[in-house]
Amino acid sequence: MNVRELMQVAPVIPVLVIDDVASAKPLAEALVKGGLRVLEITLRTPVALDAIKAMTDIEGAIVGVGTALDGDDLKRAQDHGAVFAVSPGYTAELGKAANDISMPLLPGIMSAADIMRARDGGFKEVKFFPAAQSGGPTMLKALGGPFTETVFCPTGGINVDTAKDYLSLSNVLCVGGSWVAPRSMVEAGDWEGITALASQCMSLK
Repeated sequence: MNVRELMQVAPVIPVLVIDDVASAKPLAEALVKGGLRVLEITLRTPVALDAIKAMTDIEGAIVGVGTALDGDDLKRAQDHGAVFAVSPGYTAELGKAANDISMPLLPGIMSAADIMRARDGGFKEVKFFPAAQSGGPTMLKALGGPFTETVFCPTGGINVDTAKDYLSLSNVLCVGGSWVAPRSMVEAGDWEGITALASQCMSLK
């Protein structure tokens, strides 16, 4: 799958911070059962790469890496089974590294200048981050004027109540969110509750 196809699998891409690798498989199973198949595991914990590897065993899961900062992050994640990457920002070096290893990349942007740099690298699918702090739906609507070919996955500060405001925009294909897998529910092993949250997301668009 290319990035645009990944963005259209479901309205929400869960942004997951995994603290205990033992929770990786049941968490992935719960989210996939609820309809959210594209999973972003952030490189924010020591077990992130092992969690990626574990989640790739779950049927239907499309597992990628988040918080990728450089080519080394991309390669390590790919070696552990990640099939796409998400970054908080964009550099030409990161874009080249992704292309060199054929890793679909959803780079982060926050401004018009960021979008233009990403476009120069061939990236028309981008993450708007941090969305809530950077102008939210109003900013994305404004950016849609000059950047008619660019589509967005806003992430950061979004919840189930605000997701529809973003998803109603024609240039937004999906949103990223951590609310579908709250740390408290993961620690409690409330997989049914997480499946219910995932199912709720499927009705957002």
